[in-house]
Amino acid sequence: MLFQLSYAPAGARSIPADPDRLFDARRWCQPSEACRQVGNLWSVSDGYDFSEVEARWQQRWAEWGTYEVDNDDPRPPYYVLCMYPYPSGPAHQGHIRNYTLGDVLVRYRTMQGYSVLSPFGFDSFGLPAENAAIKGGVPPREYTEARIAELKASVQRLGAAYDWRREIRSHDPDYMRFNQVIFTRLLEAGLAYRAEAPVNWCPGCHTVLANEQVLPDGTCERSGDVVERRNLEQWFLKITDYADELLYALDDLDWPERVKTMQRHWIGRSEGARISLSVVDEGGVALEAGSGEQLGIEVYTTRPDTGFGMTYVVLAPEHPLVDACTTSDHAVEVDELRARASVESDVERLSTERDLDKRGAFTGSYCTNPFNGQLVPIYIADYVLAGYGTGAIMAVPAEDARDYEFAQIYGLPIVRTVAPPAEFDGGAWSGEGVKVNSGFLDGLDVAAAKARAILWLEETGVGIRSVQYRLRDWLISRQRYWGCPIPVVYCPVDGIVPVPDDQLPVLLPDDVEFLPTGESPLRSHPGFLHATCPRCGGPATRETDTMDTFVDSSWYFLRFCDPWDETRPVNPDAARHFMPVDQYIGGITHAILHLLYARFYTRALGDVGLSPAEIREPFAQLFTQGMIRLGGRAMSKSRGNVVSPTAYFASVGADALRMYHLFVGPPVDDIDWNEQTDEIIDGCSRYLRRVWHLATASEPGRGEEPDGPDAERSEAQTGNLERLTHQTIAQVTADLERYSFNTAVAACMKLTNAISAATRAGGPREVVDEAVDVLVRLLAPFAPHLTAEAWERRHGGHVHTEPWPIADPAMLADERVTMVIQLDGKLRDRVEVDAGIDESEAARIALGSERIRELLGDAEPRRVVARPPRLVNIVR
Repeated sequence: MLFQLSYAPAGARSIPADPDRLFDARRWCQPSEACRQVGNLWSVSDGYDFSEVEARWQQRWAEWGTYEVDNDDPRPPYYVLCMYPYPSGPAHQGHIRNYTLGDVLVRYRTMQGYSVLSPFGFDSFGLPAENAAIKGGVPPREYTEARIAELKASVQRLGAAYDWRREIRSHDPDYMRFNQVIFTRLLEAGLAYRAEAPVNWCPGCHTVLANEQVLPDGTCERSGDVVERRNLEQWFLKITDYADELLYALDDLDWPERVKTMQRHWIGRSEGARISLSVVDEGGVALEAGSGEQLGIEVYTTRPDTGFGMTYVVLAPEHPLVDACTTSDHAVEVDELRARASVESDVERLSTERDLDKRGAFTGSYCTNPFNGQLVPIYIADYVLAGYGTGAIMAVPAEDARDYEFAQIYGLPIVRTVAPPAEFDGGAWSGEGVKVNSGFLDGLDVAAAKARAILWLEETGVGIRSVQYRLRDWLISRQRYWGCPIPVVYCPVDGIVPVPDDQLPVLLPDDVEFLPTGESPLRSHPGFLHATCPRCGGPATRETDTMDTFVDSSWYFLRFCDPWDETRPVNPDAARHFMPVDQYIGGITHAILHLLYARFYTRALGDVGLSPAEIREPFAQLFTQGMIRLGGRAMSKSRGNVVSPTAYFASVGADALRMYHLFVGPPVDDIDWNEQTDEIIDGCSRYLRRVWHLATASEPGRGEEPDGPDAERSEAQTGNLERLTHQTIAQVTADLERYSFNTAVAACMKLTNAISAATRAGGPREVVDEAVDVLVRLLAPFAPHLTAEAWERRHGGHVHTEPWPIADPAMLADERVTMVIQLDGKLRDRVEVDAGIDESEAARIALGSERIRELLGDAEPRRVVARPPRLVNIVR
């Protein structure tokens, strides 16, 4: 007989919420056709008002301080942190997924006996607030705080467990003060400096962009405007001082390998040589620099063994020696290329999909190849960047695909220095082989030739061994208003002067005027711009650039350890207690910049005495969840393709929406929000109501003990239920440890079905009750509101303070399993067998099946394929 657990018959009375009284179904459901007993399971009215229950439990958790932890808590600490969110408004489904995953771990670790630090804050500076001020006249502070209120309300409605006492906002004066203290200490230590550099400038956003914010077509990812290249005085942080440590420490991190690979590539350490090339005219006469010294170009190469194959040299259009190398006959062509390159982004210039035709220009000058004395022409090309390496390359077209294509287009020689394999079909060969056409290097393999070439360069004084990095210092200047001011003044007497600690924070004035001038509105605010020099007392002007918002998110996790400390950015004792973050959760989009900057900042703060120096890594474990996609693109308010959780909170409740995000697939995978999504969410809602019925309809003493055949069936189901209960504990625990939340939910669903079957069969109450109690505790991190209410009605108390269940090892082995019997590959029968049966026993049982004997008749099977204990296939 089928029994619909979600059925709510007419005439049944609703159950009031009463946390002080255990649930008694007989008080609220009178015997009638609307309330019947099936085995030990009574059909009752739904009795679960998720809106009321979720609101009540959220209020209780807040009032009780359930998830507030103190720094002197005697339990072992565990730090769970979701990435610092930008408050763009109410949460969308991408937020819901992220915060649900984190909340599951918080509640799970708490039930395991840890003192779990789970803070929340807001990365509240940023360009969207400033754009809103320009477009709508809403002050950035007002806009931001309204968005914070919306996002916070959404997160709280989800029921996520956070210690809200520790809340941090980047634009709070205290946080800004310590941001500025950190900057001044980095400046004193030589880790912050000011220099002129080419930058990506977005005319629509009126600010500098990081390379990652420029799309492949050269436009800004936010405004869509074509990005320009400008030279500006900028503030930098010397992340390159930590390049080796940041690189080598990746090996020991428990992070996804994909993220570590991305960071290794971004740091880009390579070993090679720096080579000095003399610049000469077409007759081989050396050219002189303005100082009278011989003009020379320095190049860096990881393959000095290919020097005999260098047939031309390429300078970046921005290289400082371009003018000195360009003859009058070629000046027009060179200037045209430089002008075109100035409006292209780095991403566009480095693209391998664009043809190299018209992307290069001959300067009219030459270099002397030190390996063979031949003259090689000097070109400029837009695919060489001034900010990478030396801004110049020695081109070896036989060993590099881009150099090969360029040489073919411009008719330049191609000299192979490594013998390719016999099956090679032409083009550039960059693999291993024996050296050829390479003078004293001929006959060596690549590794030996590279070492010999470096030695020769050093012996002759032409070059030196060198290590190069792709990583560049962190440019933190932003020509924006809504950011943390950089705490320095410019004095005509004393130069750059940091603002003393007792004059911090430097705060943003609220009465600025937003004009599309391309400059920060702080420059036109006299009250902010004009200051007094802290050293000489004379007039000075303030720095009007503000800090990159990545600065705010590079140390917030340290501040969370003790946000009440008013004397220093980081309380060292609190940091030693909680750091590093045990589990950090966020999207793969932050794999490079945020995570790399946070690793750098953690080290730098320790080295300048603002944090314990022994804390070198901020995040012990990293989990990068997949994106929620709508219309093929990740949900984002900037794209306008978001789905709000509000309607789901109202229709099915927070627990059902959480269950969807946990159940729909592996959390590392991207998920498409489509027409089937609502059906899955409804299914999660129906499942939770099944759990509610099982938990609240279970009552000791209900039902009669079966006898006869029913007793045998009940005994078998009882044994199976006991084993499955402990097997489910083991599986869910293992799944949570490896973040396989979808399989953990599936295991709970399987246990739910088994409880229902045992209940209908009239299984012993103590066995069913134990299984239900375990189920409620296992589901407590997933569906916290429903399980809290169900547990209180069953036992009183709070399920989230109950210990996590532990499986009995003796119950984990399958004693009996279901063996499938197939005939010619088609399912024909199922039988229960011992888990340890061998092939002959499995075949004997299968051939003895009444159904199989009936179908075979007098025929003998040609073959029996036994895969004990799960499958036997009989082939006629």
